[in-house]
Amino acid sequence: MTLVSLISYVDRNALALLAPTILDELRLSGEEYGFMIAAFSVAYSVGNPAWGWLIDRIGLRRGMFLAVTLWSLASASHALASTLVGLVIARTLLGLGEGATFPGGLRATQALPPEHRARGVALAYSGGSLGAILTPIVVTPVALAFGWRAAFLCTGLLGAAWLALWALVSRGKARIVANAPSLSPSPSLSPSPSPSRSPSLSPSRSHSRSHSRDADPADRVRANAPRLWAFIAAYALGGLPLGFVLYGAPLYLHRALHRTQADLGALLWLPPVGWEIGYFFWGWVVDRATRGSADATPAFRKLLACLTLLTLPLAATPTLPGTALPLAAFALATFVAAGFIMVGLAYAARVFSARDAGLLAGIGAGSWSAGVAVLMPVFGWLFDRREYGLAFAIATAAPVLGFAAFRAIDREAPTLQPDDV
Repeated sequence: MTLVSLISYVDRNALALLAPTILDELRLSGEEYGFMIAAFSVAYSVGNPAWGWLIDRIGLRRGMFLAVTLWSLASASHALASTLVGLVIARTLLGLGEGATFPGGLRATQALPPEHRARGVALAYSGGSLGAILTPIVVTPVALAFGWRAAFLCTGLLGAAWLALWALVSRGKARIVANAPSLSPSPSLSPSPSPSRSPSLSPSRSHSRSHSRDADPADRVRANAPRLWAFIAAYALGGLPLGFVLYGAPLYLHRALHRTQADLGALLWLPPVGWEIGYFFWGWVVDRATRGSADATPAFRKLLACLTLLTLPLAATPTLPGTALPLAAFALATFVAAGFIMVGLAYAARVFSARDAGLLAGIGAGSWSAGVAVLMPVFGWLFDRREYGLAFAIATAAPVLGFAAFRAIDREAPTLQPDDV
């Protein structure tokens, strides 16, 4: 699952990395590039909860096989596109398929003992950031040697190779779990269990709780649950600078700092390093901050306040000289965005039933993608007009609004009890 999230980000980031070359060759604007990203993001926002719901019901093995088959074909189809419409169709299909990535990753962690699941989430999700690091290293040489179309054919082949591996690994894992049920009350490669055997997203709740969250229908994901919207605010708005950096940094470095396509291949592996480190660092911080406390709510609020402050330097990026400092600002932004994602997931894990694990992960990633879909055409339009300062200010304002919304929604909710660890 770590490997498939890596491949998914190679597939989706190939367009961002090669955008300067593709836009020049097809005579497309930054705003039109924003619409391509929006097409992917809208489909991704729909695909995340849809695949999460489906994986919870048909099982991880079959769900991921269907999803990766779809997105590998979609990734390769970019090589056939010669117009904006063709690229939008390819991006839409890619987004639909890749919506299974993080719901599948979270579902897979249910095969782990409870005390290892938080680290399991960080490991499964970290493949995405590692994929973003590797995209310039893997894709640039192919594009420079054989053209950008060949690069997309190669990304499709990566998905095909994973499908062959998955056919072997998933069957073996299913047998292992079947023979050792004590590893998990709900094997992640199988459909969701009955409510009486639902798993836990996190270590066991305190025995002092008056009821079991997993057995309480009130803990199921509902559209009118205030804490669902608090989770969405922290995840989607707090993590939005990640999308801005992944999709906007190539255009900014090319247009504002006059870096060539070859330069981008040598430089753009650096910002996702902050994202990769961030998953593990903030996962560790969340565990430390909430362990053994009488009330977990203040810990989440303090962590989100800290993350909001660390987001603010992103707004100053257009004023920074040279290339090294903007790259450092991008890396800090991705590091902080990973923190918002980890805090949001940890918060949701305490609030909602683990029976909705796939759906919950899908809602988080889908809401993030919806925000990217709305704002990327705006960012592209601003980049066309060289209004970089305003674009960076909007990207920086999103986490501030996310934290304010989280505080407003969660303020009157009951306290969250710690895990019994």
